[in-house]
Amino acid sequence: MTAPTAPRSNPTAVTHEVTNQPPPLTGHDVADDPVLLEGVRREGAAWYLDDLHRIGRLAGGADAQRWAEEANRYEPVLRTHDRYGHRVDEVDFHPAYHALMNVAVGEGLAGSAWADERAGAHVARAAGFMVWSSTDAGHGCPVSMTYAVVPALRHAPDLAKTYEPLLTSRVYDPGLRVPTEKRGLLAGMGMTEKQGGSDVRANTTTATEHPDGTWRLRGHKWFTSAPMNDLFLVLAQAPGGLSCFLVPRVLPDGSRNTFRVQRLKDKLGNRSNASSEPEFDDTVAWLVGPEGKGVRTIIEMVTMTRLDCVLGSAAGTRAALAQAVHHVRHRSAFGARLIDQPLMRNVVADLGVESEAATTLALRLAGAADRAVRGDTAERAFLRLATAVAKYWVCKRQPAAVAEALECLGGNGYDEASGMPRLYREAPLNGIWEGSGNVNALDMLRALAREPESLEAFRAEVEGAAGADRRLDAAWRELRAELVPDEDAPVRARRVVERAALVLQGSLLVRHAPAAVADAFCASRLAGDRGLAFGTLAPGTDFAGILRRLPC
Repeated sequence: MTAPTAPRSNPTAVTHEVTNQPPPLTGHDVADDPVLLEGVRREGAAWYLDDLHRIGRLAGGADAQRWAEEANRYEPVLRTHDRYGHRVDEVDFHPAYHALMNVAVGEGLAGSAWADERAGAHVARAAGFMVWSSTDAGHGCPVSMTYAVVPALRHAPDLAKTYEPLLTSRVYDPGLRVPTEKRGLLAGMGMTEKQGGSDVRANTTTATEHPDGTWRLRGHKWFTSAPMNDLFLVLAQAPGGLSCFLVPRVLPDGSRNTFRVQRLKDKLGNRSNASSEPEFDDTVAWLVGPEGKGVRTIIEMVTMTRLDCVLGSAAGTRAALAQAVHHVRHRSAFGARLIDQPLMRNVVADLGVESEAATTLALRLAGAADRAVRGDTAERAFLRLATAVAKYWVCKRQPAAVAEALECLGGNGYDEASGMPRLYREAPLNGIWEGSGNVNALDMLRALAREPESLEAFRAEVEGAAGADRRLDAAWRELRAELVPDEDAPVRARRVVERAALVLQGSLLVRHAPAAVADAFCASRLAGDRGLAFGTLAPGTDFAGILRRLPC
């Protein structure tokens, strides 16, 4: 007797039909962002918009997104020796990394702005950097350092004459060879050591002058990114004090300079970028700037990399917001699209306000940098204080904003396939590199105490919006009393720098953003109704006016 068989279901039934999922966010123009485009025009680089849109379409394309994913999945690999036992200290990168770098350098996002005499050249470069770094932040590190090295290297005119034309080249020419025989160069810096960190005056790397006019370095750096770059500015203790030196990976005679890469850092994020611990042992170097004035010399480079930290954080915040907006515009729950749910509208609108404030401030700094390079002393004074303020706050806000944007995707946002975990791991980085929050808060105090012209320039900027919003006026009156350094200033420094950033952002938005954005910012960031999380904008906020400003 045969056993009865169970009834079978319809074999053609669909068990995994995919519905209610957003399409991939690809094939769009990352630069199609009203906040970015208005800022570029306002800061004097309208002539760059066609190129910016071209980069934006490339950044939003499937190829660039695949390059970014692969460059982070297949991380750099250190090779200390060749097969015969010779020390080579080379780092191998996935082809996707080189594809990203080729675009970045070819589009002039490294040092090319220094060779461009057009007004707005540094604004154009900043906007391109923001758009392209939305693909992957890691490869932006060598791009940023190459941009930043030029003003510092000019403290050694002979060296600048030799290397600047190659640092400003638009040719990506990887591989260790004699620098002057290459078509383009990349630069880095070696400042921190394990015993001092941000306290670079505690460095123990030594520099000894050689009879031929070069120097020899001996020591160990703790965090030097992009070790495959061609040139590095390095701090070392000379007889006359802490000094700045140029260290090439390959010497003019074609021999390898001693640059022993002991290991690559195993970092939280920024996986596509190699960060290393190099050891110097009789390493040949050239003095840059006066002996004993190393910090003053290399600070020219640090100032520009801090600007790029602000640009990168604004870009990372905007990239996360774009993913969140795309998701909520296509996903439905509880009978309506997420974007039409009142509380979700509040969340994405609040994120939009945060992103617009960050982007507007970042481009204002880029405009100040461009005009300062061209001799505007007031803009240089403004940049001195505003860079420290913006570096502290915009970079500090990125992790919170990216986390909130990730949450908009729910469990999908926690899945690596969404790309959001990579944005989240990247988010804390800019708050640490080129000076942590405390370093920048104290730098603000230093500027206030030593450079009163920077406070005057900051005051003039904020008061450009005087009388336009009572909440901004009140916040500025309160802040002015706090901007007088006293013995308790270090304890209050974080609070003061935060309020300075918010007042500065409020002033910019009141003058340049739509009323819906400026009103929401002043109400939620400057007035008494300050929520502790995103999505706490008050009833009566013009949500529709804010949402019209969002990307995607």
